[in-house]
Amino acid sequence: MANLKLNMGKAGGDSAKTVLGVLLLGLGGFLLWQGISQKQQGDRLGNVGNLRNGVVTALRPVLKKAVTAAEKAAHAPAVESALAAGDRAAASRAFASAWPEASAAEVLSPDLEPLYAGLPASGYGRTALAESVINSKKTDLSFVKVGSATVLAVGVPLSNGDVALAHVPAAPALAVVTGTQTDGSYVALLQGRSTLASAGDASIADKASGESTDVEGTHLKVLGVAGEVAPGVLGLGTWPSLILGLLGLLGGIALLMAQAKRRKAAAEARAAEVPEEDSGAVKTADGSTVTVSDLVDQRLQANQAARAAREQSLREIAAVRAASGVDKSIFRAYDIRGVVGDTLSKEVAHKIGQAIGSLMHEKGLKDIVVGRDGRLSGPDMVEGLTAGLRAAGRNVIDIGMAPTPVVYFGAYELRTGTCVAVTGSHNPPDYNGFKIVVGGTTLSGEAITDLYTRISEERLHQAGQEGTLESRDINPAYIERIASDIQLERPLRIVVDAGNGVAGEVGPAVLEAIGATVERLYCEIDGHFPNHHPDPSEPHNLEDLVDMVARRDADLGVAFDGDGDRLGVITRAGHNIFPDRLLMLFADDVLSRNPGAVIVHDVKCTGAIGSFVMGRGGSPMMWKTGHSLIKAKMKEEEAELAGEMSGHFFFQERWYGFDDGIYAAARLLEILARRTESADEVFAEIPEGISTPEIKVPVEDPHAFVARFAQFNDFDGAKLTTLDGLRADWVDGWGLVRASNTTPILVLRFEAKSEERLEEIKGIFRAKLLEIDPALTLTF
Repeated sequence: MANLKLNMGKAGGDSAKTVLGVLLLGLGGFLLWQGISQKQQGDRLGNVGNLRNGVVTALRPVLKKAVTAAEKAAHAPAVESALAAGDRAAASRAFASAWPEASAAEVLSPDLEPLYAGLPASGYGRTALAESVINSKKTDLSFVKVGSATVLAVGVPLSNGDVALAHVPAAPALAVVTGTQTDGSYVALLQGRSTLASAGDASIADKASGESTDVEGTHLKVLGVAGEVAPGVLGLGTWPSLILGLLGLLGGIALLMAQAKRRKAAAEARAAEVPEEDSGAVKTADGSTVTVSDLVDQRLQANQAARAAREQSLREIAAVRAASGVDKSIFRAYDIRGVVGDTLSKEVAHKIGQAIGSLMHEKGLKDIVVGRDGRLSGPDMVEGLTAGLRAAGRNVIDIGMAPTPVVYFGAYELRTGTCVAVTGSHNPPDYNGFKIVVGGTTLSGEAITDLYTRISEERLHQAGQEGTLESRDINPAYIERIASDIQLERPLRIVVDAGNGVAGEVGPAVLEAIGATVERLYCEIDGHFPNHHPDPSEPHNLEDLVDMVARRDADLGVAFDGDGDRLGVITRAGHNIFPDRLLMLFADDVLSRNPGAVIVHDVKCTGAIGSFVMGRGGSPMMWKTGHSLIKAKMKEEEAELAGEMSGHFFFQERWYGFDDGIYAAARLLEILARRTESADEVFAEIPEGISTPEIKVPVEDPHAFVARFAQFNDFDGAKLTTLDGLRADWVDGWGLVRASNTTPILVLRFEAKSEERLEEIKGIFRAKLLEIDPALTLTF
């Protein structure tokens, strides 16, 4: 027995030394590899500036050739002669003849009527370029889309105020970039945020530091990225990593070689001995003998019993959940929304959580941020949701009561890319719901429907081990992130009306942190919403704010909805600034730094927004209403900014692209603080038609109603758009009817250049609505 203990002690010591040797070998190899990688990265980092400048240098003559050819052709004698005679058609033919390499050559009047009338076929990018040339009176160029192809368009100002416009193939310019030898780095030609061409390792484009160089005389930039030199283990630099790595390798090799010699000697010694007993049996505590085979059988039996018990438990749980049922109607176009105590309960929230967790499981996502608004049902909904997520093996980070944009921010700040905001938004107090982001994508449409399908078909992942739960407070990080980027150039006095919603604490704190003086109105979080409904899109909900701004002589009043993702604005003179006009002000600011950027707006926005954005060199895009739908379109089009008439604003520039009423308020104050004029004077510069706010008409089935309404096609020559509902645009006004995706109502809006025309358009729509249902109660 003494020999056995001694041998076991030696074996344990030898095993530990072997493990140590392997660890030294592995650590040494890792440090050596990292040191070599750091050295290579450092070398590339030193050369990327030359690489970037080389691309710019090679690109300039290609672009200059196109500009020179365009200017020469535009000022050809035949063109000038035709212009002097007032014959634009002849001038266009002469311009095309003088530049045979170009396509779509034409001479246009300053009103650009052919381009505007032909949109979208005539191209937003081409129209924006023409507007830029007319405004600047300088030759300009831009890469634009013609069908699915990218071309290089050039515009030249003419002496009579007209503009000559044409395009040539983009391939020669783009080939300068794509043909660049990058040696593991990355270069790209950028126009705004759009990447026109690139070469090298695209995986580092968004993950490593990079710098860009302007291509002089254009709106283009060349980006060069070499990757950041990552710090080594414990912050070690290149040479310490190399030296310690080499020492680790040598130490590990030496230790393993010594152990190999010891094992060889021990084996030779054991070969000379004869073991006293090798029965394969052990003595138990009561003195009986149990063989290894007996122990294996006992363990197998125990495992089988445990497995059977677990399967029975899962069947019982599944039976209970299947019996509870889930109402399909709560799964809407871009979120989940229902009435607590009717279509929503803690049990339903549990199933929704497990369905989301099952989707995360399939995508390999483990961690999720959960937050809630100030509704009374919030704690129960979070409890059920969290239990379902954890049942699916997901790790939940509960940030408590927080505005929806702070929940979205948490997905970035805590590196999860996934979150759920438990919120009823601007709906009545007995509503609640779930806004869901999985892997950086906001769920909408079929992705929302699929959650219901999972539940109804019981395709819910049940993890072998429950996920974890931790609590975090990220409000300070959210406030700091905004305040670190925005600081007002002059002090402003602001009244904030949170409507007793969840933005009542964080919203004012953010505006104070950027330098504003804040007066609070209804900022106490109260799920009963005792003062007014938390929906700033309804003018009557802003009456107290109008009064407070006047009494306090404030510079501005801002209002947030129930979960803080929407913004309303009141000026000192009591004007309610509709969100589409706010969007134009934001677009003017964003386009000043990002020429050519795409600006997305929903179907409810003013008809003036298209010409306003294009007049500032941007590309406007109309899209469907809905926060998740707008975010998806922004991502697809690489847009810098988007907005909805409901008051949702989405900033990609300097922010994260999600809808955030609090951040939008900060950006608005930043713009106003740079100006010496009052807010009323600033907004006087933004086009304003005679328009209605959103008009809401209750109906039993709004989608079925709109489907019938869209069958009308006799709108007296109007251009009809059925992107989302039906919108009829005339030259002097427009009207819209669409179905709400959150409540059983029709949403209407009208705009015109005169009160008389506005009433005419409203009358056209009123007659058609009553033709479908004479019992409708219309308030317009």
